[in-house]
Amino acid sequence: MAAVTTSDPSSSVRILHVFRAPVGGLFRHVSDLARLQAAAGHEVGIVCDSTTGGAQAERALAALAPHLALGVRRLPMRRNPHLSDRTALLAVRDRAAEVGADVLHGHGAKGGVYARIAPSRSPVIRAYTPHGGSYNYRPGSALHRLYMAAEGLLARRTDVFLFESHYVAGCHRTFVGGPERITRIVHNGIGEAEFAPLTPAADRFDLLYVGELREAKGLPFLLDAFARMRAQGRALRLLMVGSGPDEASLRAATVEMGIADAVAFEPAQPIRTVLARGKILVVPSLAESLPYVVLEAAAAAQPLVATDVGGMPEIFGSAADRLVPARDAGALAEAIAAVLDEPSEQREPRFRALSDSVRLRFSLDRMGADVLSGYAAALRARSRNAAPVGAPETA
Repeated sequence: MAAVTTSDPSSSVRILHVFRAPVGGLFRHVSDLARLQAAAGHEVGIVCDSTTGGAQAERALAALAPHLALGVRRLPMRRNPHLSDRTALLAVRDRAAEVGADVLHGHGAKGGVYARIAPSRSPVIRAYTPHGGSYNYRPGSALHRLYMAAEGLLARRTDVFLFESHYVAGCHRTFVGGPERITRIVHNGIGEAEFAPLTPAADRFDLLYVGELREAKGLPFLLDAFARMRAQGRALRLLMVGSGPDEASLRAATVEMGIADAVAFEPAQPIRTVLARGKILVVPSLAESLPYVVLEAAAAAQPLVATDVGGMPEIFGSAADRLVPARDAGALAEAIAAVLDEPSEQREPRFRALSDSVRLRFSLDRMGADVLSGYAAALRARSRNAAPVGAPETA
């Protein structure tokens, strides 16, 4: 087992990533981190849910396995609080003891709970990356107040926060507050291959949505905007790629709105293949942190329209004034029409400039280095026999 007292970020440590669903952007983030950390000489393992992801998750975990010296442990995890959480907590404790973990890194709300309050038989650093999670609930709602109170309690068990956006870090300061913790802002990073030009498919859809099929992603507003544009005489087609709890109701809505013949639903598939099949990616979310799908589309210079929520302005940078208000189907329709009608000699340089900006600001290597920097700061605090939170360190 690596010595927990080391302050050298290059010293080998044993890292156990704990999260619920092995799907989506959160899993992409963990997978990238695992590869980077293994390449840097650390031993890495995963604890995640056994009931989600299906065959796609199995394939992804199998591909990741060569980088996981500490292996994969899957066990049932519920999205919402449940009596079975106690069993999962004890399983995380036992797995951490089995592999001699130095760092328990929780991702998402449920992973963050398990990693931070699971009993430990030896000192461990407890890191937390929210990925939106609890912070995505609407401020002022009963659930938001409940989860922010829980985050306040869990902060006492957190050695280092690794916020994926300035937005989420700001939410934490505003709604949780409390003593300063060691904090890093670790933007999601993407690799050079994702900046390669796309080869457009022969028969492209006009609009494209990629992600989870649930109302929190703003999909009713997308369908409303799409129906408005169709009613204006625009013969548009929409491709929706993904799965989720609201798929049946969304399909039914397309029938009720008279647009079912113009909307296609397909299961999740590789993002670049999908991007090549659409002219414009639309991200109508009601809440986000720093979504990979937007980073990936921007990197590929894909025209896109997105709502002004969460960390979206951090991705768009100087072009953030083009983001659309959430929950406004009319504004969304106008923004989509503006991109559709924009001359290609103006549209293409604009999205190429966004791609160049993303390349400079969202590096995969920087993401990996910033996470290790956070671990190292927490290890230094522990080595000084300080309280786990230490003196405030921010970056």
